Amino acid sequence: MPQRDWNESYSSGEVPWDTGKPDALLVDTVRNGTVTPGRVLEVGCGTGTNAIWLASQGFTVLGIDVAPLAIEKARKKATAVGVDCRFEVMDLLKDHGIPGGPYDFVFDRGCFHIFDSAEERTRFAQRVEAQLKPGGQWLSLIGSTEGPERESGPPRRSARDVTNAVEPAMEILELHSAVFHADIPEAAAAWFCLSRKRHIPAVPSTRRVA
Repeated sequence: MPQRDWNESYSSGEVPWDTGKPDALLVDTVRNGTVTPGRVLEVGCGTGTNAIWLASQGFTVLGIDVAPLAIEKARKKATAVGVDCRFEVMDLLKDHGIPGGPYDFVFDRGCFHIFDSAEERTRFAQRVEAQLKPGGQWLSLIGSTEGPERESGPPRRSARDVTNAVEPAMEILELHSAVFHADIPEAAAAWFCLSRKRHIPAVPSTRRVA
């Protein structure tokens, strides 16, 4: 599909993903202790809602996005609420000097699923892995092929799309069905994918020996 002009989306206000509230699945993950304060990289941070919330919970956060207008808005929001949170215009797939790492936690809400090609999704997972400390975790919220047909909303990816890209790079800890905007009726189905950077490589699949 043609490359979307994300800056134009922020200029026109066509940003349905920008709810102005921290994502409920992220909030639950932090509040239940699955992720504890440390260094965080948010990929595709948009106007900074989730990054600012994480910073308010004691995390040291860098939010990156390819849209300069989104980063400009994020910086203004952080200043307005008095939260120490860094934002930079960067592309995870193209920029290999992501500052501030290695990270304890990487978060993306709706970035993994924008890539139509399996190769790009695999590269995305590899680039996330490269930013993490051993044992560091990645939470990705991904549009799902489950649920009824719809004319709009996030791109749809299957569980196989997710595992084919993520598992070679990282250990998958959780992969389960969820929804975007749980407080909205008929919200789009999502995958909740929590992965961890391995301390040792995975053992190749083996055949059963009698």
